[in-house]
Amino acid sequence: MATTEPTRTTNTIKNAEEARDELRTALTAVGIKLPTLGLDTASLAGGIARPLVTLGRCTPEVARRLAAVLRTCST
Repeated sequence: MATTEPTRTTNTIKNAEEARDELRTALTAVGIKLPTLGLDTASLAGGIARPLVTLGRCTPEVARRLAAVLRTCST
């Protein structure tokens, strides 16, 4: 009997990769680079992947720039 689980997992991971890439593009557009932006490998483990996008670490300067960009979007 065929299962759709591997396909579902592959699609879930692909969706997470696309979301990561969209975020990277949007951040780049406002001059922000998060060097460790990626997928959390631990969240990909197991029978059913529940991928998380890891924003990672950044310098205090980048954190402040990101906060400034977010503040302009909330007004």
